[in-house]
Amino acid sequence: MQPPRIDPPDLSEHGGRGASSDTRLFMQFHAFTGCRDDAPLIDTLVAAGCDAVLYRDLNDPLGVALVTMSSDPDFFIDTAQPILRAAPFSTLTPRPEYTMFGRTYSLGYEPDLDDTLIQRPRRHALTPGWPWAVWYPLRRSGAFARLPEEEQKDILKEHGVIGFAFGTNDLAHDIRLACHGLDKHDNDFVIGLMGKDLHPLSALVQMMRKTRQTSTYLERLGPFFVGRVVYQSLLNA
Repeated sequence: MQPPRIDPPDLSEHGGRGASSDTRLFMQFHAFTGCRDDAPLIDTLVAAGCDAVLYRDLNDPLGVALVTMSSDPDFFIDTAQPILRAAPFSTLTPRPEYTMFGRTYSLGYEPDLDDTLIQRPRRHALTPGWPWAVWYPLRRSGAFARLPEEEQKDILKEHGVIGFAFGTNDLAHDIRLACHGLDKHDNDFVIGLMGKDLHPLSALVQMMRKTRQTSTYLERLGPFFVGRVVYQSLLNA
């Protein structure tokens, strides 16, 4: 007797009009302290030629942070790690409490999956006119996962409306990454907020605190990294 056929799970990202994709962007965030001169770090990143952003830490005069990104997860082992193991990055002191790693994802209705999964997060991270950034992880409570799907959508829509208002008016732009099973603290998502000024990023976080998702269904939020860009690779490279 043949065993019953078990279909493989659908791991594709889905968008509007039946679109689907198996390509997504992975992004990693590392923070360091002990940096007295960021010029050698910038030279190393320019020579590497990979998509990267280097920030100065607002809350640590010797602090910097590095964001790297690729659609190939092997990049972070084969390319990014050798850069971090060698000088000048190896002379810095890592701050592992800020380490974050995640993947882009779709919500199921996006008209352009390539833009949603690849181009939009690259654009938001690498746009020269948006130097300020706030990065943080979050974990939802189990109670949210037990809600009916329609109720979940209503809760998330409240967040979406606020984010859309900030983005449309060029006040703040976001990067949303899923990190299920990829985070040592078992967080669910990594959020990056970026814009031309710092205050709107703080105001956006403040407004989100009043939403039902944040006030009722978040188990953990942060730590928060706040920084300003000192180097960005070319967006169209």
